[in-house]
Amino acid sequence: MTASVRRAVRLEHRLTHPNASLVNLDAAVALAVDHDLAALTVNPWLVKAAKRLLGRSRLVLGTVVGYPYGVQILSVKAFEASKALEQGATQIDFVLNGGALTSGDDEAVFNDMLAVIDMAHSALASVGVIIESEPMNDELVRRACRLAERAGADHLVTSAGSATADRTVARTRLLRDSVGPRIGVKSCGRFRNAEQLMAAADAGATRISAPLTVGLARAGMESAQLAGLAR
Repeated sequence: MTASVRRAVRLEHRLTHPNASLVNLDAAVALAVDHDLAALTVNPWLVKAAKRLLGRSRLVLGTVVGYPYGVQILSVKAFEASKALEQGATQIDFVLNGGALTSGDDEAVFNDMLAVIDMAHSALASVGVIIESEPMNDELVRRACRLAERAGADHLVTSAGSATADRTVARTRLLRDSVGPRIGVKSCGRFRNAEQLMAAADAGATRISAPLTVGLARAGMESAQLAGLAR
């Protein structure tokens, strides 16, 4: 596969499980760099170490804010984002305030989003809103997507990462249909094979994020059909 096709395959390796260690980080950085992935997303406490290991690599270094439920108050999320950016993160994904959304307080949801989005953009980092959509109905999810788009998010994220591949693909399609072409959709879930990755791409994902194995990363990189992720 040519270098141009490899760059078009926008796979992201995730290291966000609760007990992720420095040993796990060493392996994650090696996997992401060796397979020329688009990004590596790690728990906040690992950002500084990941930045050091990556050195001069241009790999996007992401982390998560308000994880996993998004119930922190606005100032806490903004502070968490500022510290991650200070330590070297170049991508922030944060969980929306689902309680405020289901309460009908769109202003609180919007302001919560805006605080983190403005913080990230001031540091020239990209930022995504994790639409943790269960038990939200589709209309609530669509409303959250519209608020995120209005707040200036760069991408939407299907979930915090625990959803099955089938559920993630369905969410990807819903998020893609809820916003305009400017905003990307990150398909984040438990993918097990290249066929599932391709299904997410077909559903409209601009990036696919998962705890990748060497085999899955290789399968994704070798699948020419995944080049559609660049669109």
